[in-house]
Amino acid sequence: MKNSSIVHLEERTARLTILIDPRKKAVFERLCAQEDLTSSQVVRRMIRAYIEERTGRPWNPNENLTEKDAPNRPGSGGRGGNKRRSSKV
Repeated sequence: MKNSSIVHLEERTARLTILIDPRKKAVFERLCAQEDLTSSQVVRRMIRAYIEERTGRPWNPNENLTEKDAPNRPGSGGRGGNKRRSSKV
């Protein structure tokens, strides 16, 4: 799953902390290790893919995205935008 076309390094100074089921974390880390990837690498790829899906264009780290760049779909948005807190993800 390695993508050699992504050569540049993006600024990595922001931290994202999430709470997940410990069993799910263990499986995720094992699957990442099988592909010789860190969990951070995989999460960054998932976030980049999500941004590209939502904006409808390739990710450009030199571009400053604003609220108008991300379509406001139902269930999207900041805190409280998605009320499915009780769902098991």
